[in-house]
Amino acid sequence: MKDKPSFNIEVHHVTRVEGHGNIYVNVKNGTIERCEWAISEAPRFFEAMVVGRQWNELHHITSRICGICSIGHTLASLKATEAAMGITISEQDLKLRKLALHAENMQSHILHLGFLVLPDLMDVGSVIPLASTHPNEVKTVLRVHRLANEMSNMICGRTTHPQRLLPGGFSKIPTMKELTALRDRLKAAIPDLQALAELFKSRMHKFPDFTRETEFIALTNPEEYALYDGKIASTDTGTAPVNEYLLFTNEYIVPHSTAKWAKHARESYMVGALARFNINYNLLSPLAKKTAEMFKLKPICHNPFMNNIAQLVEVVHSVEDSIKLINELEAAGLRSQPDYYKPEVKVKAGRGVGAVEVPRGILFHDYKYNEKGVCVKANCIIPTNQNHGNIELDLKALLPKILDKTPKEIELSLEMLVRAYDPCISCSTHCVKVHFV
Repeated sequence: MKDKPSFNIEVHHVTRVEGHGNIYVNVKNGTIERCEWAISEAPRFFEAMVVGRQWNELHHITSRICGICSIGHTLASLKATEAAMGITISEQDLKLRKLALHAENMQSHILHLGFLVLPDLMDVGSVIPLASTHPNEVKTVLRVHRLANEMSNMICGRTTHPQRLLPGGFSKIPTMKELTALRDRLKAAIPDLQALAELFKSRMHKFPDFTRETEFIALTNPEEYALYDGKIASTDTGTAPVNEYLLFTNEYIVPHSTAKWAKHARESYMVGALARFNINYNLLSPLAKKTAEMFKLKPICHNPFMNNIAQLVEVVHSVEDSIKLINELEAAGLRSQPDYYKPEVKVKAGRGVGAVEVPRGILFHDYKYNEKGVCVKANCIIPTNQNHGNIELDLKALLPKILDKTPKEIELSLEMLVRAYDPCISCSTHCVKVHFV
């Protein structure tokens, strides 16, 4: 009779993720005594930083919450300020903002898939060995990533922490010549994405066949695959306007995490590419749907490892939809504007909530301004914050299924599960209040 396993796993810190998260596992005679996803990051106090600041400063400050999702934070911040003050933007500026969000989605997803996930599928510890063994594949990843970086730079003024986005519009916009050149490069990138899809398909056997039913939450919009705008949607409870976000996020504290967790209809929920895919599948671009079909990925999928494939599908969608948006801008005739443009804004008191989908899921910014346009209260809820509970419950559900493996194999499987979520832990540390007695 085979001995029941006993082992401990302590991962300080999970590699190839942003920020610091630990996995603790104790198994004794086949019984799981502990399985924790522990966050050790310090809170970063951005909500306190923006209190007392002027309405036209907040988006520059909050973009620094994340160096990867800085465009998304800027847009969520702008949308909150615009909602508070009744500011509207033009259809042209709306399309340009959507292009900026697509650039960030492509940039982040390709970075994650090519540099952080692919090494697991190729049985190496990092992307460095792949530069020698699979140089063409690494170059393909780099080409797409560079395209996304340069697209961000063209629209936002630089690759991270955008400068041209501001309440009411843009301080500077690209020319139609620049946009048409970008369109040509996006079209030329499609064969690269198809090659990456084939590569991932060839390594699908490396992903565990694992499912755990959960709730998925994302923006939804009947007109488009929702990234920039829409209502909050849950696979369990339906839709609601974004200003009711607190009914969905329900943050709470656990003893082993400095970051708050969140839950809605169940013990936990998932946000991110797979959540968006499950809720908005019908509105994907044609080639994105074909890419999903390559992997037999259909809604509603409950395998968290397939979040990686949903990210790949979204990159294809972002390329196709960006081409479509540039075509629409060209057909309408791009209206020029002077550089260093400042839209007219009538400052007033009010509260506004802005929500956008960033690479890791739905992001909320909530601001309250006084009559002078000074922020008096702020709340930001980050996607990874919302995913922490789901990550731990997935770890607890996966572990019993892989106890027949060696401790090293178990450790890798658990790390791969965390990496599948593409967590941005350092951005997610919503302050835990400490009461001293």
